[in-house]
Amino acid sequence: MKAVIPVAGIGTRLRPHTHTQPKSLVPIAGTTILGHIIDRLLSAGIDDFVFIIGYLGEKVERYVRRQYPELQATFVVQEPREGIGQALWLARDTFRHEEGVLILLGDTIVDIDLPQLLRTPGTVLAVKEVKTPTMFGLVETGAGGRVTKVVEKPRIPKSNYAMVGLYKIANPALLAEALEQIVNEDQRTHGEFQLTDALMRMIQQGETITTTPVDNWFDCGRKETLLEANARLLNRPEFLGRREYPEFPDTIIIPPVSIGRDCQISHAIIGPNVAIGDRTIVKNTILSDAIIGSYSELRSAVLHDCIVGSDASFRGMNHSLNIGDNTEIDYS
Repeated sequence: MKAVIPVAGIGTRLRPHTHTQPKSLVPIAGTTILGHIIDRLLSAGIDDFVFIIGYLGEKVERYVRRQYPELQATFVVQEPREGIGQALWLARDTFRHEEGVLILLGDTIVDIDLPQLLRTPGTVLAVKEVKTPTMFGLVETGAGGRVTKVVEKPRIPKSNYAMVGLYKIANPALLAEALEQIVNEDQRTHGEFQLTDALMRMIQQGETITTTPVDNWFDCGRKETLLEANARLLNRPEFLGRREYPEFPDTIIIPPVSIGRDCQISHAIIGPNVAIGDRTIVKNTILSDAIIGSYSELRSAVLHDCIVGSDASFRGMNHSLNIGDNTEIDYS
């Protein structure tokens, strides 16, 4: 099966990090968002990929070719960017004649049994129950769990099951035809061409679509969800079982932690839920629940719930105090 990954978005909600790199390459738990997605697909036996690139797309292509030289990778440019439906329409000839295609949005990390999903017959949409359904594309189901309607961010939702950005399409030719119809007819929802409208066309033409729930779903387009995803990924067995770290002087490591190559760390407390990139300097610092990029420098800092980009520098304040009785000092 071929995997199609749209990664053309600007990532406005992750600024300033996305001023210099696409959001799919934002670091998380020892690699990047896109790296986690590719690794999971590879472990499920998929090695044929289509990447739909746009904003800073040359960085995505360079990353994929450097980190995954074994991939059979095709790159399609989306410019201008007018929605996921248009992105897939531009790439339609890369998957139209396939027996099946897996579409996974490039800023989404989903906990799901991928081999089981691939074995499931028919077209399947991954879904999760949400508290704010007006913010998502929703599915409505009928008898036997068959999808009867999909709708993008409705004002009056009739369901609270959101599509999480993972779609297994059993009839790629029909999807390509539906995408052509919505683009040729200029059918836009919220100003863009939507995949949900193409899926609705498929349903109207008799395609049987079902759903499968996911355990966890992280839309990594916001700081809060990115940090949550980082913590969840670091708490997986492969990180929790990793107890060996280089010898860092006068430093305490509180797992789970991911530390890149050639880091200089001293007089620090690192963890829990901290990911540090390569060749970063951390001195006299306490870090928890944080993502720190490569080639950065932190000194005299107490940081939590934070993201620091690559090639960044932060220096806090050192204090030498002689405090008498009945004294209160509040630096907040």
